[in-house]
Amino acid sequence: MHITTKDICDIVQGELVGDPDVIIKGPSKIEEGKKGTISFLANPKYNTFAYSTEASALLVSKDFQPTKEIKPTLIKVENVYSSLSKLLSSFNHVFENEGIAETSIIKENCHIPDSVSIGEYSVVSKGVSIGEQTFIADQVFIGQDVTIGKNAIIYPGVKIYHNCVIGDHVIIHSNAIIGSDGFGFVPNTAGHYEKIPQVGNVVIEDYVEIGANTTIDRATMGSTRLCKGVKLDNLIQIAHNVVVGENTVIAAQTGIAGSTKIGKNCQIGGQVGIAGHLEVPDNMKIQGQSGITSSNYEKGQQVYGTPAINYREFLKSYAHFKNLPDLSDEIKALKAEIEILKSSKR
Repeated sequence: MHITTKDICDIVQGELVGDPDVIIKGPSKIEEGKKGTISFLANPKYNTFAYSTEASALLVSKDFQPTKEIKPTLIKVENVYSSLSKLLSSFNHVFENEGIAETSIIKENCHIPDSVSIGEYSVVSKGVSIGEQTFIADQVFIGQDVTIGKNAIIYPGVKIYHNCVIGDHVIIHSNAIIGSDGFGFVPNTAGHYEKIPQVGNVVIEDYVEIGANTTIDRATMGSTRLCKGVKLDNLIQIAHNVVVGENTVIAAQTGIAGSTKIGKNCQIGGQVGIAGHLEVPDNMKIQGQSGITSSNYEKGQQVYGTPAINYREFLKSYAHFKNLPDLSDEIKALKAEIEILKSSKR
């Protein structure tokens, strides 16, 4: 794709400073910029690269003022990162509609509009409904009676089990599993574990993004639910009957046990463990590698550690903890001095 700096300025609704007719072939990092590319400057620590980059155009904040001569054409915007997102979408051609591949398998009673793209060796089971402009990549499996909304992107290797519901504008990355059985077993009188049938489903609401190799288990009954705007990183485990509230973001390798409810607008770091049947209130910030073992938290609280406590209290406690060896030596020395004093009084 070739596009002019004037076209880009129109896309991001920016202010052009320089040549409006420069041809841009794609984006680049500012420190690796080449002729015919556009880069961006959002962090002041990269300011020096603005004067040395070979990029032909530069997306900058409206308050950026060059301190010396600058070669690239500047496009000034209110929010660099937001404008960059719009710009990168213009260069992204992975999801052009190529129709339904000959090697794909489409079972009966499916609703698939002409605007849907289905890749090589993908399987669409009976009774599936897919919305307009949705892109299904190669080697995707979609189970019976699944519903997928419009403008969704399903990457290669994704598996969506039966009866699950995927909303509009959802992105699911490679090898994610949606709707696998919840981890439900009960011991019998012989001491063996019997499987509890998992007859619920998974509901993914609109504008959710799910990272690669993430697993979301179906509910025992009812639905495991990711609410509107949730963003999940790679390698996350969401257990049966979990509910994740709107616009919550969760980093990689976090695990949430069954029937726990996560509030809205939470930020959960990597490798966090959250026990089952808990309630995490709205706006909580949970630092990486923390363990949540109770529901005794307040809305908006920042926590750290295992079991997780108030973030600032944890830092104060850790300051003492790391000094324990020295404190132990001091205590031993004081005890020795006390014994000497006792002996001298006898």
